[in-house]
Amino acid sequence: MPQVSKNHPEYQYLNLLEEIYKHGVKNVDRGTGDISYGLFGRQARFDLSKGFPLLTTKKVFWRGIVEELYWFISGQNNIKYLVDQNVHIWDDYPYKIYREKVEAGKEPDITKEEFIEKIATNKAYAKKYGVLPKIYGELWRHWPTRKGQTIDQLKWMINEIKDDPYARNAIVSSWNPEYLYTMAEREDAARFPLCHIFYQVSVKNGKLNLHLYQRTCDMFLGVPFNIACYALLTIILAKITGYQPGEFIHSYGDVHIYENHMAQAREQLKRAPRPLPTVRIKGKLNNIDDFRPENVVIENYNPHPALKGELSVSGGFFTKYVKEKTKN
Repeated sequence: MPQVSKNHPEYQYLNLLEEIYKHGVKNVDRGTGDISYGLFGRQARFDLSKGFPLLTTKKVFWRGIVEELYWFISGQNNIKYLVDQNVHIWDDYPYKIYREKVEAGKEPDITKEEFIEKIATNKAYAKKYGVLPKIYGELWRHWPTRKGQTIDQLKWMINEIKDDPYARNAIVSSWNPEYLYTMAEREDAARFPLCHIFYQVSVKNGKLNLHLYQRTCDMFLGVPFNIACYALLTIILAKITGYQPGEFIHSYGDVHIYENHMAQAREQLKRAPRPLPTVRIKGKLNNIDDFRPENVVIENYNPHPALKGELSVSGGFFTKYVKEKTKN
């Protein structure tokens, strides 16, 4: 096994994974009954001048990360775009909403594969069933106001940084209590549990830095995506605003490993990190709407083999029928 410096940025992730693996406290999701083991309150910092933090101890679905970020940036809330790109990381959530209708006797019982096939081939069906209301991109670009208008938080943040490099208010939020959990009216409640809920940008020493707060962190499956997604967003925002990329800072709330990921985590912890890849954005990027997935180039990514794990569709709006199903 090659010798790797313990200063390698990936050890921040691996050391936290190991800490959770050894000392995580048991948690049971009240909606699904899924078991995880977790801790609370950690942070990692990635200097983007030292490589792009795409994990090397397992192969991460890079194209899915880029397409997902474009989905956010473009303000979309329907999974059809991702399905059309053969990116299926969000399939479970609208299907979960559909299952509620099945349980209520309002829709026919079909498999997830049949559901996604209909999303892919039928635009009207996708329009009706493929929407995840009040999801990240919609709230970044179309935050609803009491006057029936919307706010483009992302574009505002970029303009704020361009106008005032000392700005301390360059924040984009996805946490809107009006649509979340039991704070929301049932008909308005978002069914997806928003995880990475706000980020702030700051310019220091000619470099643009981004700080993300993530309230709940699936360390094995989700967090590797989140690290790469927001590191890439940092690079994109730096290019638009005319600065060099600085640090991506990732603050974690509840960090956990699901019980059905423990064996994979143990395997990953046996692996030594390899040199980080680099990322560049081709061409000019004058504003956020110029961004396209095909303009992102990753170079020298040489990871260990992939480690698969099943997604836990936990959290979100808590329905009585799910609670009763869990009891039984």
